[in-house]
Amino acid sequence: MSGALASKSEVPPVILAPMAGISDLPFRALALRCGASMVVSEMVASGDMLRARPEARARAELGIEERRTAIQLAGRDPALMAEAARFCADQGAARIDINFGCPAKKVTGGLSGSALMREPDRAVRIVAAVAEAVAVPVSVKMRLGWDDGERNAPEIAARAEAAGATQVAVHGRTRCQFYTGRADWRAIAAVKAAVGVPVIANGDIADPASALAARGLSGADGIMVGRAARGRPWILGEIAAGLAGVEPPLPPGRAALIDMISGHYEAMLGFYGRDLGLRVARKHLGWYLDAVPGSGGLRRRVMASQDPGAVLRMLACELDDLGAGEALAAA
Repeated sequence: MSGALASKSEVPPVILAPMAGISDLPFRALALRCGASMVVSEMVASGDMLRARPEARARAELGIEERRTAIQLAGRDPALMAEAARFCADQGAARIDINFGCPAKKVTGGLSGSALMREPDRAVRIVAAVAEAVAVPVSVKMRLGWDDGERNAPEIAARAEAAGATQVAVHGRTRCQFYTGRADWRAIAAVKAAVGVPVIANGDIADPASALAARGLSGADGIMVGRAARGRPWILGEIAAGLAGVEPPLPPGRAALIDMISGHYEAMLGFYGRDLGLRVARKHLGWYLDAVPGSGGLRRRVMASQDPGAVLRMLACELDDLGAGEALAAA
């Protein structure tokens, strides 16, 4: 494929991973514009969704026209998970993703997320209930297992496929590793060998080179990118190009970067409202500015400002003065 554009069907999917407090509607929309083929919402607890908690509905918000979004649900009760999935599908969700991978103590303490990898029978009942409840595809995201003594991802993936799962994403760590050490892409190959549905590799994929290495070692059908996309969502397009064997797009130049950051900032304010939007936006602005040499002073002023207009003016003027796009191109 090198030297010529691959057809769309040949390009492996590059998916934005679900990230709590990060992969909201504004960021998902930006990721799609930057080259992601699919995005996954923040994890939403099935009970919260059914109790109509506003923040849960906001995390799951799709956008009317967008069909490349999966809503990720978490929970341990098959009936509640099925009901929440049905609600999401009725609202227009194109795919339901089931969380068997979150390592956070507040999630596993409730025996959800990756804790379900210690209860394979319950995990499979959840998949079966959700797949029976909806007509849209149902995917599963998991880890390699609970710990190194219990790496049961291949078994659970095979049983999940039999229960109706149409795709499996695997983060190449166990739950007990959290985010320490290195993702074991080679171990994902055992999951690929156990199922016939597409397998997506996740963990420590930060650029085209690591994406190609992860695909090569795992045999995965696609790639999922999480933390590396914070503050540089254009990496998704670079990775997609690398996997397709074509020349990657250049990072955004100075004007394009200013427009991207400012547009993302305004989208967050519009989505959350002024007060909450100011708070949510700070972490994203910090990630963007981390990549710009000499931006420490601007970063401090932006973080302290309570005036959206002033923030936009600072971004426009000072990023231009710092030559932000040239710094990215040289990185």
